[in-house]
Amino acid sequence: MGTWDIGPFDNDTAADFGGDLDEAASDDRASMIRRALERAADPTDYLNTSDGERAVASAALVVAQHPHGEPACSSYGPSEPIPELPSELRMLAVDALDQVVSDLSELAELWAEATRGPNWRQDIARLRDVLDPPVPPQGETLFDV
Repeated sequence: MGTWDIGPFDNDTAADFGGDLDEAASDDRASMIRRALERAADPTDYLNTSDGERAVASAALVVAQHPHGEPACSSYGPSEPIPELPSELRMLAVDALDQVVSDLSELAELWAEATRGPNWRQDIARLRDVLDPPVPPQGETLFDV
């Protein structure tokens, strides 16, 4: 079927990755997530679709453990618990998501051609904003100092 929706686990590659996480020893799950993020975060390589899809799924799992995040709810994601992930994965996930939507991403190219492409980009931005919130605009200065 390929891809059936915009969610992090709503494609064959990410669903398979969720299954791989379930089958892995608990101690190996964090390193699997790290490797998926590292493969995607490299700004010098063209990011293929499957690496991008695994990175988005991994970022969603990092977001799920963030204090302001939400669970990565999906019947296609991992059903086994993910151990506590190191906090340094947050910025790695941001870098990976930035690459996923960059000009060097096959996944971004494919979504650019899809009707729901803007929704997919919004979902990626939502994940990213949990990990690295945008700085709110500054209001007018009330006083000159």
